[in-house]
Amino acid sequence: MCSSFRRFVCVAALLISCSAFGRDLRVCADPDNLPFSNNKRQGFENQIAQLVARDLHATLVYQWQRMGRGFVRDYLNTSQCDVLIGIPANFKPVLATTPYYRSSYVFVTRKDGKLKPASLDDPALHQLKIGVQVLEEDYTPPATALARRHLQNQIVGFDTTGEDADSIIRAVADRKVDTAIVWGPLAGFFAKKYAQLQLTPVEPEVDPPALPFTFAIAMGVRKGNTDLRDELQSVIDRRQGEINAILDRYGVPRLEMAPPLAAESHGGAQ
Repeated sequence: MCSSFRRFVCVAALLISCSAFGRDLRVCADPDNLPFSNNKRQGFENQIAQLVARDLHATLVYQWQRMGRGFVRDYLNTSQCDVLIGIPANFKPVLATTPYYRSSYVFVTRKDGKLKPASLDDPALHQLKIGVQVLEEDYTPPATALARRHLQNQIVGFDTTGEDADSIIRAVADRKVDTAIVWGPLAGFFAKKYAQLQLTPVEPEVDPPALPFTFAIAMGVRKGNTDLRDELQSVIDRRQGEINAILDRYGVPRLEMAPPLAAESHGGAQ
C-alpha cells in the first residue's frame, strides 16, 4: 500500500509540474541588439522576459527576428510569437500594457570637454561634431531636430546595431566626435565602461510641433489578445521592483512616468 501511495504521489507531482510549465511564452526578440536582447540572452529585455516567464510558470521560447519594418505584420500578427518585451507604450499596431519604464535620448559628452550642451537649442552645438544613430535608412529623431536648426553639416551618423552597437559611445570617448545624442538605454549600458563620459537628458522633451525625445516603454501583444496583455500587466504590477533592479544593472537611465496623455510617438526609440 505504501508503494502504491508513493507511486500516486510521484504521478501527481509529475502532472502538477506538467500543468504548471506546460505553456510557452513566445517572445519576438532581436538576435543581435545589445543591450536590449541577443540570442545568447544577455540583454536586459532577455532578463525581463525570463522574469515574466518564471512568474507565469511558462517556458520562454524566442522567435529571433530583426525588429525592422513589418515585423508586427509578419511575425506577431501571424502568431509566430505572442509578446514584445520593449515597445513604446502608444505603439498603435499592438495592444500594450502600461509602461514599465520611461527613458530619454541623452547627450553623451566627455567630462573634460569645454562645451557640454544640455539643450538642442544650445549655441555650442554649432561648434561641435555631433554623433547620431542611424536606423536602417533613417536617422533617429535627433538628426531631424538638428537639421531643423541648420546643423546637418555637424552630424556624423553611426550604425549602433550588432558588433557596432557601442561605436557611437566609443567615438565620444576617443574624441572622434565632440558629443552624441543617443537613446538612453544604449548610452547608459555602453558608457558604464568609460569613466570620462557623462550623460545629460536632451531638452526639450518634445521638439515642437511633435517630435519626442522621451519614450515610455511597455510590453505588447496582438490586438485582441486581451487575456495575455492582462497577464503581462499583472506581472509588471507584481514585479516592478525586480524589473527596476534589472534596468539598474544595465545602466538604463530613467525618468519619472509621464501622465498618460503626454505627447509621444512610436517612431525610432531604439
